Amino acid sequence: MKSKVYFTDFRIRREENLIEKFDRLYDKAGLGKIDMKDKFVAIKMHFGEMGNLAYLRHNYAAGLVAYIKRHGGKPFLTDCNTLYTGSRTNALDHLETAFVHGFSFPTTGAQVIIADGLKGDDEASIPVQGARYCQTALIGRALADADIIISLTHFKGHESAGFGGALKNLGMGGGSRAGKKDMHSSCKPQMVAGKCIACHKCDKACAHGAPDFSTGKCVIDYTKCVGCGRCVEACPTGAIIAGTDENFKVLDCKIAEYTKAVINGKPNFHIAFVMDISPFCDCYPNNDAPIVPDVGVFASSDPVAIDVACADAVNRMPANPDSLLSERCSKDHDHDHFMALHHGTDWHAQVNHGQEIGLGSTDYELITMQ
Repeated sequence: MKSKVYFTDFRIRREENLIEKFDRLYDKAGLGKIDMKDKFVAIKMHFGEMGNLAYLRHNYAAGLVAYIKRHGGKPFLTDCNTLYTGSRTNALDHLETAFVHGFSFPTTGAQVIIADGLKGDDEASIPVQGARYCQTALIGRALADADIIISLTHFKGHESAGFGGALKNLGMGGGSRAGKKDMHSSCKPQMVAGKCIACHKCDKACAHGAPDFSTGKCVIDYTKCVGCGRCVEACPTGAIIAGTDENFKVLDCKIAEYTKAVINGKPNFHIAFVMDISPFCDCYPNNDAPIVPDVGVFASSDPVAIDVACADAVNRMPANPDSLLSERCSKDHDHDHFMALHHGTDWHAQVNHGQEIGLGSTDYELITMQ
């Protein structure tokens, strides 16, 4: 049986605002059927890196919080600390970033809880049934303690996974710092001889001191590198390239397995805003122009199906002129915007593995709501 994915665009066709329209979407997709009475409801989202403007605005979270409260739930907004250097490496900086970006109790009606604690080591070890790579996953304690999991996702491109959707939000985003290291460990970048100009931009992007310039040019110390890939996009000359296709596929599979650990038999629901579709993750302290026009909002009880539906919708859109996608489009990848953006990635590995381990289905029925 096909999984049902519900969709609406950003048009207003009756006397209601967008938040009210999204409430109708959540109703049709079945969110209100979940028993939320006195349950702790984790809204897993991304608060945006300082300097990035592509993250979801707080108004969308506030609308979802109000919906959950009307159904008797106790919602909180949450994310885990990052593995790389930035404005969300520890809970204090992470909370400050969230507040600066508009995520606070007065603005959303919900508290913000950093799921893996002050230093990113407050974690739960969760077994993953059917896993190929991660028999146990290290996820943020607050996510493990929650009764219900809801992913509120800004759908966008990603330099390692192809795109960032519900699985990326929950799997990579739900991992503690040690969990993120576990997922990245097999995907380490490589140097291209003769291209390094010793600008040290990779060194500034790396949280682990892996770039070594003792010889005058960059050499990656693989005893320190965790494979996060930040140096790949920081390098202006292409001297650092991503690991092999096989490693990207392993990363995708690990993300799916961590997603299964986060959900872990709990009631779960997934919402994806396909708008301001930047070519890179919201983890960067900047954002490039959107690659295609805004699409709309998707909702489903299946995290695999919603990711496939979002990817299909984006791939049907024309590339925005003067975007990175328009620069990188080629005949080899004209059928897939994400593979055109980030050569060597194949997002199908993530959703296909999710289906294999019983996380959801890649086969879906799209139901449009006006």
